Amino acid sequence: MYTRSRLPDPVRSAAVRALVIVAVTLVQLMIAVLCSLAQVWLAFPMVISTVVSTVVATWAVLDVWVTRQVWRQRHGVLSEPSSAARQRAMEKARRRARHGPDR
Repeated sequence: MYTRSRLPDPVRSAAVRALVIVAVTLVQLMIAVLCSLAQVWLAFPMVISTVVSTVVATWAVLDVWVTRQVWRQRHGVLSEPSSAARQRAMEKARRRARHGPDR
């Protein structure tokens, strides 16, 4: 069974912030739709607010991605070669051992 490790603190806080902003945006969207259907004066301000919130939510989600990439670069997450790459490297080493370093 695959268990996920805990996200680093900066990435986790960016993800929580993005989740809250997206949730608020969805609530605003619902209110804007209901106000539009009821033909209430609040519909227009809510639509404008929802558009602005959508831009902010997109920015927040991108912030999670950027924060994750920056954290990986700064903290040097080690990557292991795949089994296919490992097998090719072993075959190459065997060939060098058999035929010499010129190949």
